[in-house]
Amino acid sequence: MKPPVSPASSRVPGLPGPPELPRPPAAAGLSDDSLRALFEAVRTGQLTADAAAAQARQFLESGWTEDLGFARVDHDRAARQGFPEVVFGHGKTPDQVARIARAIVERGHTLLVTRTDRDAFAEVAKVVPDALFHEDARIIERRAAVVPGQGVILIAAAGTSDIPVAEEAAISAEVMGNTVDRLYDVGVAGLHRLLAAGGRLSAARVVIAVAGMEGALASVVGGLVRVPVVAVPTSVGYGASFGGVTALLAMLNSCATGVAVVNIDNGFGAAAVASAINHLL
Repeated sequence: MKPPVSPASSRVPGLPGPPELPRPPAAAGLSDDSLRALFEAVRTGQLTADAAAAQARQFLESGWTEDLGFARVDHDRAARQGFPEVVFGHGKTPDQVARIARAIVERGHTLLVTRTDRDAFAEVAKVVPDALFHEDARIIERRAAVVPGQGVILIAAAGTSDIPVAEEAAISAEVMGNTVDRLYDVGVAGLHRLLAAGGRLSAARVVIAVAGMEGALASVVGGLVRVPVVAVPTSVGYGASFGGVTALLAMLNSCATGVAVVNIDNGFGAAAVASAINHLL
């Protein structure tokens, strides 16, 4: 796995450094928590009363969305669902990704961009200087304070070829405030590798099982643990795997109990489900 890339190591030589980005302390939406944050910011002198009033008015007038012309950023998502809006980078231009990222960070939210690349990161780094790029996971992120999860999310990947999807799940889960344990290359072709990690499986509160080929890992894990298993079929495999459809159908037809399935290569979706479970009291 490659380490995350910081803006300092990826700026274009000769260009000026990125501008300082304002980061208002208030959370999105007029929930109880965001109102407290707004009042506390005024009390401590981080915001003037006029600035706080303007921010509250902006939330009310915009309906908690920000219209960028090509996108409407949902700033109330964290108040409604516990985590801010996540940006799906595929199909968006680098400039569009950067403008959405800046809008999210300016409201004090955690930034998570999935299915993205270095070109988009180069633009994001200009407006969000402390953003990080995880090349294996194809994720851009900048973390803000979040409620921590209750336990450990273990991510089991069948083979090395499944690591990009597993890393999308792992980084997404970490950004959402969870402790993550990675258990890679433990597919059923060498079942002893998985069985040797029985203690780590037992210690997890949720398991994400990532597998291509015939997708058998999810069923095996489901038969070993007492916690929910979120299965992720990957598009890894030869022709008859049909780009992950074989693994998807195998996971959907699992005879193990407690196995839920997300879409092909959807590491982020698995992380979102696992994080929601891990945040339950």
